[in-house]
Amino acid sequence: MKNKTLIIFFTTVILFIAGCKETTDEKPILQTNETNKFEKEKKAILTTLNEETKAAFQRDYDTWKSKWVQDPNITKTYINFADSSFSESVGWEEISGFVQNYFDEHPEPEPIPKLLNAINVSLYKNGAWVFYEQQDSLRGLKRETRLMEKIDGEWKIAGMQTTIYGFKN
Repeated sequence: MKNKTLIIFFTTVILFIAGCKETTDEKPILQTNETNKFEKEKKAILTTLNEETKAAFQRDYDTWKSKWVQDPNITKTYINFADSSFSESVGWEEISGFVQNYFDEHPEPEPIPKLLNAINVSLYKNGAWVFYEQQDSLRGLKRETRLMEKIDGEWKIAGMQTTIYGFKN
């Protein structure tokens, strides 16, 4: 009877330890799933940003427009240290009008900057805060911050701040 009790005790301990081991193995799976989800969202954001950039430089208004949230509360700001200029547009109507006027005044496509492959992203449910640097062949170094919103499963730009530093002498 004593041997039977010891066998039951050790079997219970082994099963308990094995059960604990399985529980700790779930964390890496959860972390892997979260990492995969983050990387998937980051890639989708990167695609939106690159497509918006290509459309802007190619003067493709319809594609450019499709990458933006069309809401009265969005903003677009340019700060250009190279020529000491500044512009700010608030709301979709103003931003859209600014871009349409710019395309009308500068109809020739510009060389597309090297497309992004690295961005810094912080995700917040259906929103993201993104920042990166980009070298523009006409304007030099630019640092950009974008506020993104996920609408109907698609990432769109809800805010943009571009700081242009120009070329180093």
